[in-house]
Parts: sequence; structure tokens; C-alpha cells
Amino acid sequence: MMLRGMAVAGVLIAGAVWNLKYTDGVAATPTPSDESLARHEASAEAGFITSAAAPSQKPQVALAPMSIGNPATAAALDALKDARTAVIAPTVMAMAAPATDPVPEIAAPAMPQTYRTAYKVKSGDTLSKVLRRAGAEPADAEAAIRALKGMFNPRKLKAGQTIDVIFMPSGDTGTKDRFTGFEIPLDYATRVAVAPAPQGGYKAHEFTRDLETQPVRAEGVIDWSLFKAGADAGVPAGVMSELVRVFSWDVDFQRDIRKNDAFEVMYETKVDQNGHVVHNGKIVYAALTLSGERKPIYLHTLEDGHTDYFDEKGQSAKKALMRTPIDGARLSSPFGMRKHPILGYTKKHTGTDFAAPSGTPIYAAGDGVVDYLGWKGGYGKYIRIRHNSEYSTAYAHMRAYKRGMGKGKRVRQGQVIGYVGSTGRSTGPHLHYEIIRRGVKVNPMRVKMPSGQKLKGTELARFEETRDALKVQWASLGDPGQQLAQR
Repeated sequence: MMLRGMAVAGVLIAGAVWNLKYTDGVAATPTPSDESLARHEASAEAGFITSAAAPSQKPQVALAPMSIGNPATAAALDALKDARTAVIAPTVMAMAAPATDPVPEIAAPAMPQTYRTAYKVKSGDTLSKVLRRAGAEPADAEAAIRALKGMFNPRKLKAGQTIDVIFMPSGDTGTKDRFTGFEIPLDYATRVAVAPAPQGGYKAHEFTRDLETQPVRAEGVIDWSLFKAGADAGVPAGVMSELVRVFSWDVDFQRDIRKNDAFEVMYETKVDQNGHVVHNGKIVYAALTLSGERKPIYLHTLEDGHTDYFDEKGQSAKKALMRTPIDGARLSSPFGMRKHPILGYTKKHTGTDFAAPSGTPIYAAGDGVVDYLGWKGGYGKYIRIRHNSEYSTAYAHMRAYKRGMGKGKRVRQGQVIGYVGSTGRSTGPHLHYEIIRRGVKVNPMRVKMPSGQKLKGTELARFEETRDALKVQWASLGDPGQQLAQR
């Protein structure tokens, strides 16, 4: 009997739900239908009673009398009555809607993606040549280059620089991809980009990376090579080359370095947001201990904005003349008597020879004026610079002169004046370097160099503040081995 009552309750519930109607956007209420009335009559014959609401009343579903002995059925009908106003219209519409085939989803067309290719600037290249070599139409290349005006001079491009040229795929195998611009890295932090402008043509933009400056401390003991000691301490080769350069006015790195000498260096690095070092910057403090004598130098900016290195007492580390006006060279022949490698007899060597690869830059040893430039017998291509009434320097066997060099040209210390070669009476690429004092050629490695600037007064006081601050910073960086391990 109980099972029979539960079955009839299920029929009543199903009938009520299927007769819901959507009315004015609110929940629908059940109404009797011919089919439900027929079911009611059948139920009455079976001993169950249902009643329909009068036309003027809201329709209701009557509960079966408790005498049937089926409380589960009565509870089910109560639940239907309480929940009838919670049946929402969208559900009714979805139930009543005829079955249809699902509408297939249409994928949105993929946006065209650009791609870039890096091209290296070759000797003799122009920006226009590079873009046309990459596949840009000449008119497009010239229009894009014009957009650089006022932001970057394309004539400043140098051999070895990289240019990213950007194209958009045409999507058609028979159509050429469309040129959409280029990017030129100007340095480690800045790049210039040219892209199509919304109004037509091209527009240039400059982007600067957000970098943080972090100091790095390192030190080491020299066994047989300063550069090897630097590498062992984790110092980049470029920083060690700069250390050699800033001490080159006063130190002969071929003869003055001994086993167990030592170095200290603190330099700046540029770090990106991910903590990666993207550039090794300038040295702010360095010291060499040579045969027990310590030589520290500190980077200081003067009131006029000029930046230079000074020793402990405010004396410029930069002498009037450099002993070695070339980077990374090997002293191949010293000043003095020797058997000439070509002439075959003993002859005084009036300068110092530095062996270096052909094309290595040669620097002006000091400020001055070029008073001779040209071919000079066995010297080959030759430049002489007059620094003052007492000193001149000469550079021989050059492969080429720096563009713009000429007699009467004023040069600054450290400025490139030419390139190592093997012109004239020479057995291989090297620089023959001479220092001439009052018309007499003297040993560049032994002559006492004229001193540079000596700070005084308020400028000296400002330097002392810089020096003391750098000492504190050096001490705060702690153990260099630990710091380098962290990097």
C-alpha cells in the first residue's frame, strides 16, 4: 500500500511541474489541464482524492487524506506547494522549448602576429641598406628612417651593432610579408623603435629600461696574472680592463706586477627587475698593492661636473701622459739598445713596442695638438702630438688614422687617434710609442710623468667627503666572496 501511495504522489508532482506557465516574468503557478483532470479521476477511482480550485481561486493541489496511511506522500505534496513560487521563468521556458540542434561555435579570426629578425651592421652599411637587405621596400625604408629625425642620427650606426627588423606575415604564400618597423638598441638601457603611426606613415619611440644601481665589491691576490686573479674573484673582464686603464698613468703593468701583489675594486652594476645584471658600470674605488705599497684611487665629481679619479690626498690619478696608450697589449720590445729585427745590427730603440692585433685602437697619451700626421720613413703611418712646451708623444706603424684626424687637430687624453698596424719597417702588427721631452726621446716606462690636478680648498673638502663615504660603503659590503656567491 505504501509503495502504491508513493507512486501516485510521484504522478501528481510530475503533472504539476509539467503544467507550470510563465506569467509576466514572475514564477508560474500550476493549473489543471484535461490530462491532469483525467489523472485525478483515475486517482479517485483508486481511492485518492484531489480537488481543483474554482475558477475564481488560485489553483491548489489537495493533499491525500491521512487515513490513506502514507505520510511520505503528504510531505512530498507539501514540499511542492511551498516551492511552487520558486520556479523561475527561464527554467520553464527551457523545459518547454522544442529540441533544436546546437548552434556551432564560430572561432574568432586569429590576429596577425609580427615577427622580428636581427641584422648586424656591416662595415660600410647604412640604415637604409640594412632595411632593404632585410626585405623592406625602399620607399617604406626611407619613410621609417625619416621618423627618426630629432631622436637618433642613423649616421651614428657602427659596424657590429644589431638592428631588429619587424614584419607582419601576409598569410598568402604569393604575397610578400609587410614591413612594420625596426628597433635599434642604443645602449644597455635605451632603445629606439619605429612603428606604423595611426594617422599613417611611421613614428619613432624611445624606451628606457627600469634598472637599479647596485655596488659590487671584489678583491684578490695576484699569483701570476692580474686578469686571472680578477676572474678568480668573479670580476668581469671589462671591469679589469677598466682597472688597468685607470692605473695606466702610473703603473707599468708589464714590469710592476709581482707575485702576491693584490687588488681591490668596487664597481657599479645595473640590475633589472628580475635581479639580472645587464651592465657592469664604472669603478668607484680601486686599490693596487704593489711590492707592499698601496695605491688607492676614488672616483669624484668636481663642482664643474667633471668626473675623475684621485688618490688619498686629492691628487689626480691621471697624469699628464699615459705610459701605455693602448688596451690589452703586450710589451714586445722595451726602450734601449737592441739588435734591429730587420736591419740586423745593434741600434738604439727609441720607444716602446706594444704587440696587439691589427685594428686595436690607439689613444692620445694626453691632451694636445697633432703637429704631424702622415708617412714617415721606417715609421710608416705616423702621428705626433705636442702636449706642451716640454712634452710630445709619437705613434708609429699605424694601419689607419681615426677619421677626422689631421695636422692642427686638438685631442683629449684617451681619445682614439688611430689603429694598430704594421706599416713601414715592421715585422708584425704593433704600436711603436715614444715620449719626447725637450726634443729628446726618453723611456716611456721610466720617465717621471708630470702630475695632474691637485685639489685644494672647498674642492678638496668635497673630495674628502666622497672618499670617506666610499670607504664606508666598501666596508658595508662585507666579505666579497660571500657577495659574489650571492650574485
